[in-house]
Amino acid sequence: MFTGIVQSVGTVRAVAPRGGDTEIRVEVAGLPAERLLPGASVAVNGVCLTVTARDGGSARFDVSRETLALTTLGGLAAGSRVNLEPALTLADPLGGHLVSGHVDGIGEVLALAPDARSTRMTLRVPAELARYVARKGSLCVDGVSLTVNAVTGDRAEVNLVPHTLQGTIMAGYRPGTAVNIEVDLIARYLERLVADGN
Repeated sequence: MFTGIVQSVGTVRAVAPRGGDTEIRVEVAGLPAERLLPGASVAVNGVCLTVTARDGGSARFDVSRETLALTTLGGLAAGSRVNLEPALTLADPLGGHLVSGHVDGIGEVLALAPDARSTRMTLRVPAELARYVARKGSLCVDGVSLTVNAVTGDRAEVNLVPHTLQGTIMAGYRPGTAVNIEVDLIARYLERLVADGN
């Protein structure tokens, strides 16, 4: 479980095919070593991955075919920058919202526009996920917890404050950038409860 509060931006150092899956090695400077032991969970661009080994200042992760197909991680290459967040502990503040690291789909950045000192970002959310996105609700984009300002059909608008732009990979977004989307857990469970009650 995560909060959507990115703690470091890492750099992919290697991407290696491994029997149909892929192993990635990511520089994880800025994350506490005790949170990166083999078996630990780390959100990489919002995708929950398990540390398989430490290698100096880097961590290695196996990425399954399922994850490669359903997230943007299949597009990573050496030099790619990624948002990183170690798993939540009971001692950590819940600064964002509850995020599972199980990406629901791939969205697309449609537009970026100045909005005072922030940047207003318009996203296309996969059509099947749009019903889970609500104005003033939470949305996780590449592992970043964001508040939704407006929703129209499959489009959602969020504001990126200067701190978010400086501390994540979002400053490098352009129209057409593919992003990992995780909708709010509460919305998904509420829908299931309502459906089972009928």
